[in-house]
Amino acid sequence: TYHVVAGKVMAADVVELDSATTVQGQSVTVSTMGNGVMIDSANVVQADIETSNGVIHVIDTVLIPN
Repeated sequence: TYHVVAGKVMAADVVELDSATTVQGQSVTVSTMGNGVMIDSANVVQADIETSNGVIHVIDTVLIPN
């Protein structure tokens, strides 16, 4: 659950964030550079895939807890 954040966080919402708390209770770093978004060291490659129980953002790297 390190890769899951509670609630519905859309791509437009992350510009106001510098971190997010995961369901596991740890913090991930959120950063924006140009038109891109990074979660820890992972680039968001596809955002805002809405599903029946949440929103998926595809990243290019596995997130590993510190």
